[in-house]
Amino acid sequence: MTTLPRPTTSLTADDARRIALRAQGFLGAPDRRAGVRGVLRHLGAVQLDTISVLARSHELVPYARLGAVARKTVESAYWKDAHAFEYWSHAACILPIEEWPHFAFRRRAYRNRPHWHHELPEGAYDQVVKQLRAEGPLTATELGGAKKTSDWWDWSGTKVAVERALMYGEVVCVERRGWKRLYDLAERAVPQALLHDELDDAECLRRLVRLAGESLGVGTRADIADYHRLKGEQVDAVIADSGLVPVEVEGWGKPAWADPVALATPPRGRHRTTLLSPFDSLIWERARTERIFGFTHRLEAYVPKPKRVYGYFAMPVLAGGRLVGRVDPAREGATLMAKQVTLDDAKAVPAVAQALIEAATWVNCTDVRVERVEAPGLREPLVRELARVLA
Repeated sequence: MTTLPRPTTSLTADDARRIALRAQGFLGAPDRRAGVRGVLRHLGAVQLDTISVLARSHELVPYARLGAVARKTVESAYWKDAHAFEYWSHAACILPIEEWPHFAFRRRAYRNRPHWHHELPEGAYDQVVKQLRAEGPLTATELGGAKKTSDWWDWSGTKVAVERALMYGEVVCVERRGWKRLYDLAERAVPQALLHDELDDAECLRRLVRLAGESLGVGTRADIADYHRLKGEQVDAVIADSGLVPVEVEGWGKPAWADPVALATPPRGRHRTTLLSPFDSLIWERARTERIFGFTHRLEAYVPKPKRVYGYFAMPVLAGGRLVGRVDPAREGATLMAKQVTLDDAKAVPAVAQALIEAATWVNCTDVRVERVEAPGLREPLVRELARVLA
């Protein structure tokens, strides 16, 4: 087992929180010049998800940092000119194209995987590759159909084959079109200088551990492993050589590592006020969110409606570097509805109103309606604040 150096830097809990906020793009002036592509590079991974309430999660992530970026601009920034690719990282994620070589370890692992949930029909893999070479890029439907029945996981042989090819790295998802993956051959979609699996596992892991540390600012072993869904032992094997430095964080009670660049400059600047996607990398790991913000966050979209506490797609509200409440939104025509609002206290009312109005403007809503506030006494103050700002 590698012996790690003892921490020489101690951080307060507030130091760690501010470092994390800056690393995730929520503290200081946003880099609007770099735009959505800058956000993607800065975060290293943007999670995809099927749920769309205000917008899909991969659109909400740059919005939360940059403000009202046009949704077409977001999609173009991700996919145009082979800037990004979709692959399995924290989950299904959009990743900067320059990181293609560093996922060679995962592609190799998939190629060597002995057991799969779906059986690959004989000849289906070669047929998919042949068809993409002749006709691509294509969706699974255009390749011959995605599912055998309406059941979500009842994939057709074509879908099994193209997804296997994606995992192996012979095929790439080059865009989402109507939420369907658009597949093409990697040899066409990935720049030739990047199209290789030459890096060994250790080099790939060192890079991803370093990237996770930079994107988090400071994190525990579990935080760093979770960012790109690495195993703890994979992190242990390379973290001493990753360039991250060991630190002690007040109240964490666990070893932590930080980006040395983040430690060199005190985190200062303006805090962003915004609604956050539940899949935003600032909060996607529940234990870390509770440790840093004292905030329990859980997506309830897959919880039976009677058992939901905060709502179907409750979006945490970030303001002043804190998570101050939640809004479960919906849209009805040109009205953004706050179906349920949960506030920590009355001081959060102006921030929640600001976040709601900015989100409404972004999705072309002209009005905001509050249906329910968990603390009934705060409903009228919130409604008044919304009316004041909208007036």
